[in-house]
Amino acid sequence: MSTETEHLLDFEQAYQRLDGVVNHTPLQYNAGLSAKYECEIYLKREDLQVVRSYKLRGAYNMISQLNADQLRRGVVCASAGNHAQGVAFSCSRLGTKGVIFMPEITPKQKVKQTQMFGGENVEIVLTGDTFDDCLREALAYTEANQMTFIPPFDTHRVIEGQGTVGVEILDKLPDVEAVIMPVGGGGLAAGVGTYLKQQNPDVLLIGVEPEGAPSMVGAFAHNEPVTLDQIDRFVDGAAVKRVGAITYGICREVLNDMLLVPEGKVCTTILKLYNEDAIVVEPAGALSVAVLDLCKEQIKGKKVVCIISGGNNDIDRMAEIKEKSLLYEGLKHYFIVRFPQRPGALKLFVNNVLGPGDDITRFEFIKKTAKENGPALVGIELKSADDYPALLQRMAAHRFDVIEINRDQTLFEYLV
Repeated sequence: MSTETEHLLDFEQAYQRLDGVVNHTPLQYNAGLSAKYECEIYLKREDLQVVRSYKLRGAYNMISQLNADQLRRGVVCASAGNHAQGVAFSCSRLGTKGVIFMPEITPKQKVKQTQMFGGENVEIVLTGDTFDDCLREALAYTEANQMTFIPPFDTHRVIEGQGTVGVEILDKLPDVEAVIMPVGGGGLAAGVGTYLKQQNPDVLLIGVEPEGAPSMVGAFAHNEPVTLDQIDRFVDGAAVKRVGAITYGICREVLNDMLLVPEGKVCTTILKLYNEDAIVVEPAGALSVAVLDLCKEQIKGKKVVCIISGGNNDIDRMAEIKEKSLLYEGLKHYFIVRFPQRPGALKLFVNNVLGPGDDITRFEFIKKTAKENGPALVGIELKSADDYPALLQRMAAHRFDVIEINRDQTLFEYLV
C-alpha cells in the first residue's frame, strides 16, 4: 500500500465521524451457503443500512468534512439511485442544501425515496435521457453556483467512508480470511480493501462485476481505466462505463482477483436469498453471493464475508428478475413454431410434444391472417433444464418446424 494513499485515508476517524449516523449493520453467519461451499460464510448486511445501502457512509463522510462556507453554499450530486439517497440523507442531517440531478427516466420510487430522505433540504432536478447527460448538467450547475460536487466514488473522502464497512467487519470477525465485494465505480472495494490489507496483508480480497459491465476488469486488462462503449444496465448499482482513476489505482493494488457474473446468475441469487433467507437485495447487492460458484476453490475452508451492498430493489422488477433467472437456468425457452398444415396440429403439440412437467407460458400467433397454419411465438417453461433435448426431439419427431429464439439475441430482443 502506497504511503500517499495511507496518508489520505483515515478509516478510524471516518468510523468515529459516522458514529450515530449510520447503522452498524449485522454480520450474519449463513449456514446454508457455508455447507454448500465448505467454508464459513458471513453476510455483511448493508441492505439494512439507514438508506438501504452502504452509499450513505461515503456521502456523509465527505459532506461532514466541508467547511462552514462550503456547507452554506451547498452540495450537488448526479445519481439515479443509492448515492442520491445517501447525499439527500446527509444534507438533511447536516442542514445543508443539496441539489440532486437524476436522469428523467429514473423510476418514481427512487425519486420519492430521495426526496423523503432529504426533505426540505434537497431539490431534485430531472434532466437528460442518460446518466452522462445528467452528470454534465450537474457539473455545470456546480460550477455556475460555486457549490461542492459530491462524486459517487472517485474521491478519497468517499472511499474513506465506504471503508468503514471494513472496520465493522474486522471488529466482529477479526480472523476473517476472505472478503468478496461488488464493484461498480470501485469506491467500496477500494475503501474496504485498503483498510483490510493494512490490518492483514494476507486477507484474500475478491471483487465482482456484472458480466455486462466489466469496467474494472477492462481497466485491469489495459492497465488503466477505459470507457466501455456499451454496458448492460440491469445491475444498475454496479453498471458503470468507466471506473474512477483513484479507485482503479487502489483496487489494482489491493484486490487479489476480479471476477464477472452473468446477469441471469445474479437474478437466480436474488430469488434464492429471498426464498431461502428472507433477504431482499438489489441486483448489485447479490453479486458477492452470485460469484461463489466461481471462487469456491479459493475460499474452501476459510472464514469468508460477502458484502450485501444494498436492498433498494423495486418490486416492479421482480417479474423481469424471475424471467432472467429462468432463462439463465435453462428452464424457459422461446420458439417460433410453424405448425403443420393439418387439422389438430395444436392439439398434437400440447398432448404429444410437451412433457408432463412442461408448461406453455406464452402463445401468440405472429401471422394474424392465417391462424390455422401461421407461425406462433411460444414460450415454454420446463421443470428441469435436462428436459430440453427431449422436447426438441419430440418437436422433430412430430414434424414441427421451430426456431430457437433463445439462441438468437437479436430475434429474442425483437420478439420477446
